[in-house]
Amino acid sequence: MPLIVQKYGGSSLSSLKRIKKVAQRVLQVKTEGNDIVTVVSAMGDTTDELLALALQLNSHPPKRELDMLLSTGEIVCCALLSMALRSLGAKSVSFSG
Repeated sequence: MPLIVQKYGGSSLSSLKRIKKVAQRVLQVKTEGNDIVTVVSAMGDTTDELLALALQLNSHPPKRELDMLLSTGEIVCCALLSMALRSLGAKSVSFSG
């Protein structure tokens, strides 16, 4: 089976409706006989919103803490996409790190 890697950005994942649409696309690739790895960004403007919050607290946030904060957007979206795939009957596991 060929391995397909797909990356979806924030605008493609900006709502639950769009996440469901991405899940359908991912499942279609799988049903065509491919293995698939899907990489996601945070939903919509989540990264910008989190950065704005950090800057309100500290104009020079520590890089480690900023990385930790911004990664939460991707983690949320990754889990939601996995849930959407499972709701369609697909096997799915989310990973981060």
